[in-house]
Amino acid sequence: MNVVRTGALIVASAVAGRMAVQKVARNLARRQGVPGELSRWLAVTVNAAPGEVAGPLAEAVAELDVETRLTAAPGGRGTEASARLRHSPAGPVRRWSGQDPRQYVRRALRDMKSLVEAGEVVRPDESTTGKRTPGGALVRLATRRAGGEGRL
Repeated sequence: MNVVRTGALIVASAVAGRMAVQKVARNLARRQGVPGELSRWLAVTVNAAPGEVAGPLAEAVAELDVETRLTAAPGGRGTEASARLRHSPAGPVRRWSGQDPRQYVRRALRDMKSLVEAGEVVRPDESTTGKRTPGGALVRLATRRAGGEGRL
């Protein structure tokens, strides 16, 4: 009886351990960017007709290895410009370390949207004071990081 109970505990422990390892591996792959996530379409809605968006979009992504598409935005509210990487990069991608190749695609889409809608690439205002404060350091950090990550 003890042998059966011990065997059952060993089998149950092995199954639970394997499930835990698989879950950790899935979460790690999701955080580092698996190829499926890297080839996801990134899109931005531009308040302009498709003819006005096509040229600036082509210029914005000219140096990137991406495919693009233009579609009508939902509700007739402009154009949806989308881009995605053609090839996933080799090796692991660390999302928050500045090595994520999608950052360049995001930046290109943001800059194109700003250029079409405002006539220039809009950047955050510079600080109006010369005195550096701890609170200002947080704002500078957030401003520097905002261009590369996050929602479009």
